[in-house]
Amino acid sequence: MKKILTIIVPSYNVEKFLDQTLKSFVDEHIMDDLEVLIVDDGSKDKTAEIGGRYETRFPDTFRVISKENGGHGSTINCGIKEAEGKYFKVVDGDDWVITEGLVQLIERLKNCEADYVFTNYYNVNDVTKERVAVQVPEIPVDQEIPFEKVARKIRISMHALAIKTEILRKNKIHLDEHSFYVDVEYILYPIPFINSVVYYDIFVYMYRVAQMEQSASIRGYQKHLNDHIQVILHILDYIGTYKSKKGCERTKIYYMEKQAAAMVENQASIFSSFPPHERGIRKRFKEFDAIIKEKNPRVYQLSGAHSGMLRMLRMTKFHVYFLLIFMSRLRNRK
Repeated sequence: MKKILTIIVPSYNVEKFLDQTLKSFVDEHIMDDLEVLIVDDGSKDKTAEIGGRYETRFPDTFRVISKENGGHGSTINCGIKEAEGKYFKVVDGDDWVITEGLVQLIERLKNCEADYVFTNYYNVNDVTKERVAVQVPEIPVDQEIPFEKVARKIRISMHALAIKTEILRKNKIHLDEHSFYVDVEYILYPIPFINSVVYYDIFVYMYRVAQMEQSASIRGYQKHLNDHIQVILHILDYIGTYKSKKGCERTKIYYMEKQAAAMVENQASIFSSFPPHERGIRKRFKEFDAIIKEKNPRVYQLSGAHSGMLRMLRMTKFHVYFLLIFMSRLRNRK
């Protein structure tokens, strides 16, 4: 039977969280319409075993795919190849969904033809359990509209997103493997092929934050510095290739460049999070900034719009680097 939604669950050593994740997909009203692919990315714990229990109980809905470790992007690439659902959604193995929201989403997807589907989600602090709602108030609700009408109003995260599977597969969307931070590639690489979007005012995804070793923590960013840089550069190359094609659309270019600029600003914050005299950091920061300017002057310009520190560094050709970083760290301590 054709499924309405495929959920890919990238899973690497997530035995602590996976049962909560998979349990949140179970509801008698949606099991026939839902496919859950648990991609075990070479885990050393009981991740595959936990996934196997759900596959045994619900063989028409859950399936475990075990493979050698290849990183987050490789699990999504695998899911794109295997998916049978009309729509495709990623739910990481340490996150979960609001079951009632998932039921509502699948019901609406049955009659939906939009390429991109947005829903609400919560950031959930793993320590305090506090929830922060993330919504998309700029877009009309329950209306399929052209992407160009929202491209300048929104910036959508992976947690809010469902994409038509045929767009991913037909256009051979492929993410970097053995790398962190490829969620931005997942968001941006389909953009040249997206024509319509719809926003459903439903809370679905529960995104777990404030884990010390999380890749999106400052410690994670420092540890995986090279990955973040490489993803930015690959995205800029992708944008450059699209811009060179006949028929490329300015609104789509703007959307991708705006996202890339946000990543550059984030990278600047990562560099500045290191101690001022960390060996080689100032040199790498300066070289990185020069590459951005050469590859995409527009992204370079946009990335300085919201960062006074980055603007000052550029104006002074990084000569006041140590002073600025020292002052920034002092402010953060306060």
